[in-house]
Amino acid sequence: MRTSDFDYNLPPELIAQEPAAQRDGCRLLVMNRTTGALEDRIFRDIADYLRPGDLLVANETRVMPARLLGTKRGTGGAAEVFLLREMPAHEAKTDKSALWEVLVRPGKRLKPGTGAVVDFSDANGNVALSAEIVDWVENAEKGERLARLTTSLPSLDEALHAVGHAPLPPYIKNYAGDEELYQTVYSRRESSAAAPTAGLHFTPELIERLREQGVRWETVELEVGLDTFRIVDEDDPEQHTIHTERYTVPERTVSAIAETHECGGRVIAVGTTSVRSLESAWDAEAGTVTPREREATSLYLLPGSEFHVVDALVTNFHVPRSTLMMLVSAFSTRENIMAAYAHAIEERYRLLSFGDAMFIA
Repeated sequence: MRTSDFDYNLPPELIAQEPAAQRDGCRLLVMNRTTGALEDRIFRDIADYLRPGDLLVANETRVMPARLLGTKRGTGGAAEVFLLREMPAHEAKTDKSALWEVLVRPGKRLKPGTGAVVDFSDANGNVALSAEIVDWVENAEKGERLARLTTSLPSLDEALHAVGHAPLPPYIKNYAGDEELYQTVYSRRESSAAAPTAGLHFTPELIERLREQGVRWETVELEVGLDTFRIVDEDDPEQHTIHTERYTVPERTVSAIAETHECGGRVIAVGTTSVRSLESAWDAEAGTVTPREREATSLYLLPGSEFHVVDALVTNFHVPRSTLMMLVSAFSTRENIMAAYAHAIEERYRLLSFGDAMFIA
């Protein structure tokens, strides 16, 4: 097995640069997990493939306004700070101040120990938030730093929403539309640097229609990191170290999974992040899924991996040579997935985060 086995020619013109006009009006490529047989449908037609007693499990995380564009204090030079994760509780944390792990640009001018501060202004031109670069992150691979965020507003949350932007993937250029379209309609707590994009196709009306059809709906939470877009550089994918993310599988979802399997229904993951959450929560010794609360997972699913919980998968089309290509290949077969992608490209599907969807069952 080589990383090149999960490569394909991605036509740039097929990378969707904006969402579909209607969330559930995008295209849906239905693939038989075993045979690889394909059908071309519309996303809302997924109802035709779900049965009473099936369970959909979606990642309800919400994308943070993590991209901050500002100016370096003292010089006025343009600077960018990208929020990765808030550090665990520390003495300096208040409603108006907290320590975050961040990426910065330009890196050479925003080094710890130099007194570097970046100011961010609201729509009225008033400085609403500042980030002081205070330290390096230990064992950082990409120049991550620690920044102390402070605000003059009543809370950091208010400040972030006054100056921050949803961080779109790097392959989406110049999107100036409604950032809410990069959020799922069921998203809740802001904790991710990227959207769980398979869920973008669901509407409240479609979810309600599926419930009336006898399909259950439950959620997990996985805090999606930037590394979800990372391409595997190693020739041998087993030498790649996958990123670590925090996830939650609540008791109600655990119970729903058990009831679904007892009644012969299918557990259908909405997105690869839901797959990683559910399979990470599998307790091999107990032979069941167990509740988890913001635990860390670095689960890496490659061809040959076993799936103990998930029976079917709703997913988008993924970047070549990514761990996500490997995950969907593990769920079916590499040959089936590559044939499906070739078909999607030939039929001019819209690809990646704002693009069309697959249902693998």
